[in-house]
Order: sequence, then structure tokens, then C-alpha cells
Amino acid sequence: MAASNLAKALFWGFFLERCLLFVDSAIGVNWGTLSSHKLPPSVVVDLMRENKIGKVKLFDADPEVLWALRGSGIEVMVGIPNDLLAALASSIAASDQWVGQNVSRYMVKGGVDIRYVAVGNEPFLTNYQGRYQSLVVPAMLNLQQSLARANLAGYIKLVVPCNADAYQSASVPSQGAFRPELTQIMTQLVSFLNSNGSPFVVNIYPFLSLYQSADFPQDYAFFEGSSHPVVDGQNVYYNAFDGNFDTLVAALSKIGYGQMPVAVGEVGWPTEGAPSANLSAARAFNQGLISHVLSNKGTPSRPGIPPVDIYLFSLLDEEQKNILPGNFERHWGIYSFDGQAKYPLNLGLGNGWLKNARNVPYLPSRWCIANPSQDLTGVTNHMKLACSFADCTTLYYGGSCNTIGEKGNISYAFNSYYQLQKQDSKSCDFDGLGIVTFLDPSVGDCRFLVGISDSSGCCLGCGILCALWFVSLWVIIYLRVVDSL
Repeated sequence: MAASNLAKALFWGFFLERCLLFVDSAIGVNWGTLSSHKLPPSVVVDLMRENKIGKVKLFDADPEVLWALRGSGIEVMVGIPNDLLAALASSIAASDQWVGQNVSRYMVKGGVDIRYVAVGNEPFLTNYQGRYQSLVVPAMLNLQQSLARANLAGYIKLVVPCNADAYQSASVPSQGAFRPELTQIMTQLVSFLNSNGSPFVVNIYPFLSLYQSADFPQDYAFFEGSSHPVVDGQNVYYNAFDGNFDTLVAALSKIGYGQMPVAVGEVGWPTEGAPSANLSAARAFNQGLISHVLSNKGTPSRPGIPPVDIYLFSLLDEEQKNILPGNFERHWGIYSFDGQAKYPLNLGLGNGWLKNARNVPYLPSRWCIANPSQDLTGVTNHMKLACSFADCTTLYYGGSCNTIGEKGNISYAFNSYYQLQKQDSKSCDFDGLGIVTFLDPSVGDCRFLVGISDSSGCCLGCGILCALWFVSLWVIIYLRVVDSL
């Protein structure tokens, strides 16, 4: 009898494990907010719904963003920044408080459909030199207890988005293994994920492989076949995505979890900031990725088993991101900062090409340019000042505004600063070298932006004043009506 029960348990364990693996992939997006030209969250949510995007990954738990997601039907992954891991790992009270403030309060009827909590963001990144390694698992254990106390542990899953540098291979994917210093931690982490029904989340960037190595075959970064395939025994790899994914599968197998479901937390291609970052390459990669994943072909090591989810990086450009890795960091969006599609893309969600954001609260159609009647020989310091605050990355090599000439560069820098300052008239002075124009100075693919207003109609901060104004107006009307009777 014991042997029979054991056999049944093993069968159902294997069956459930395979069921987890054989889930059709879903396409989601990352929504980052490191921008000085932020769209109102409600506009972004409407944009996602218009495009039938059913999953979104956040990097924090911004109340304004979560408030806008209420009742949207969009499944949400909220994020915990790495800097909070120490507090959450050391204090169950801090964990309870975080869950209460950022999860439980939204999990009501008509609220936010939070499905995942991302514990840190690439906390095992080599550049962090181990700063967060010992904090991840303790933080997860405390958060799991907090979710259980809130009766949410069965619905909301904890995950850890990992950078692909957490694992490595000397040659072919089947040789993949976690970095030696991570093996013990990864074994604990994956055991936790497995016992709670969570996927392993990995960020995969073939663009970075191409950008960082002159020897990397360009066609191997895309999905149209490669003249430089990687042969790994019976498996042949024609694209870097599959090769990277199966390197992770091999690493998971080496610690005893070869059947672990995997989700791709970030994947995408930038449109500016490097020779290989352009509109045509971004479209080719993202469309190829979507078609490849939704075909359910899987990878050579997991045929017929695609990732459980993929989250495109990113929904919108973020011009306040750190450009230490490269100018391309500010240009990953499939949409520009204002929710306008950069190129035709079919997300495979039955909705055709990308649809643009509507009701965008633009500032007035005016721009700041170099004054054509002034001598511009002393403009260098003004340009440096403007570009130290505003984003001028499109002016550099690999950017869409790299060829507009000296005066064009000056005007672009002036305008970027002017829009950053919400078109304050003083911000277009530059000691008389700038002038406001109502004629769009955009040239070809180089777009001179118009910023986004902090509000549309009544802003949140002046809501009370607006309400008082309307009340006063109606009181005046009422009194006049009474007087006339």
C-alpha cells in the first residue's frame, strides 16, 4: 500500500510539474517610470487595455500607478527595490507593513489583480559584488509569512528577476551552470520557488551580447536563422535567445530542478544609442521574439515548452535612466515617452498593430531653438548645461538626431531643456541665444519633443481649489436665480 501511494504521489507530482511547463505563453510589458515626461497612469492603463495587454511588470509599488490599475483586469507584478531587501530580510514587522501597504490594500473587489511580487531586481548582478546575495532568501521567507497572514499566499507568488549573468557556460548551452558563489543560494531560492508554485524569472538581452562583443554574429541575435549556429550535441541553436534560455535550463538541471517553469522578466531591443539600436532592428527582434514564443515551439532543450510568460522591455522610453551602460538605456520602449508607437508591431494578442495612446495632455505646441539672429560661438556651456539636465542622447553616435548639424544640435539641446522645465519662458533664454518658435523644428526622423503637462484640467494638487471654484460658481448662479424670483 505504501509503495502504491508513493507511486501515485510521484505520478501526480510529475503530472502537475509538466502541467506547469505546458502553459501557453502570454505577452506582457515592463512599465518603468524613470521619466520627467510621465504620462498620467490612467492614460498608460488605457493604452495597455486598448492593445489587449493583459500582464504588466512594475519595478516598485507606486500608489498612483496601482490606483490607476484598479478594475483594469490587467495582471500585475509589483516590485521591491533592492534597497529594501535588508529591512525585509531582518524584520517580519517590516515585511508585514510592506505587504499591508503595497499589496493587501489593493486586493479588494474591483481592486488590483496582483499576481506576483518581485523580490529585488537582478539582486545577483555581478556589478553589485554580492551586496544583496544573502538578503534575498530571508526576505522571501518573511514576505511569504506576511502573505500567508494576509490570506494571499495561495494567490500571489514571490519571484526574483535574475540577470542572465547569474549563470554561465564555457562553450555550449548544455554546459550551463550557476556562478560558483551562487550555487548554494540558487539551490535554496529555486527550492523555495518550486515549493510555492512560482516560476524562475530571468532577464535575457541578446542586444547586449551583440553590443558588448565585436565577434558576436549579428544574425544570431535575431530570429530569422543564423549562418553561425551553435551546435550542442543533437541540439542546434539558431538564435541567442534559445541558447541563453537553455543555458539556464542546464543550470537548473545541475541543481536538481530541470523541469522548473521559466518566465522571461525582461527582453527587448532599443531604438537609439548604438549602431545596432535602431527602429528596423528593434522591430525585427521584437516581432521575431513574439512570433517565436507564441508558436509554442519551445527551445531545443524544451521542445514544445515556451516560457510561461515574457515581459517586453519596455512599454515606454525612460529618459531619466542611467546611461552608464550606454545611451541606449533611455530608448528601450516600443512606445516613445508619450505613448506613440515607434514602429508597427503585432503583439499577437488579436489586436493587430500597436495602437497609440489617446488623450495625452501635451504642453502647447511650441519649441525652443537657437536664435538665428545671434552669434552662437559662445553656446558650448549653455549646451552642456541643457544636456546635463535634459536628455540629449539622440544627438550622439547611433542616435536619430546625430546628423542634423551644429545649429540643429543646439536647438535640440535648448528644446529638451525647455520642455523639461515645462516651457517656462526663462528656460529658453540662454543669455539671448534661444528663442521660442511655434513652427515644429523636427527634421526627418529627428523629433523635437513637446513635453507632457503635469495635469490635464485640474491637477491632483489643486483639486481642492478646483472644487471650491466650481462650488463658488454654482453658489453665485443660485443666488442670482433667487434674486430674480
